[in-house]
Amino acid sequence: MHIEIDRDVCIGAGQCALTAPNVFTQDDDGFSALLPGKADGGGDPLVKEAARACPVHAITVGEPTG
Repeated sequence: MHIEIDRDVCIGAGQCALTAPNVFTQDDDGFSALLPGKADGGGDPLVKEAARACPVHAITVGEPTG
């Protein structure tokens, strides 16, 4: 799986970090960020739920490219 966070859309609500804390965190500015080494979600089943929980739909989860 491939995870992208649109930082131009993210408002820093933190729902992703609350829903899937093993994958998402918030950076120093309070915006959503992936934990190191978690760009593929690390197999966490809550990643898609975290994307759905985002109030502004800043997270995209899809199949890896290439």
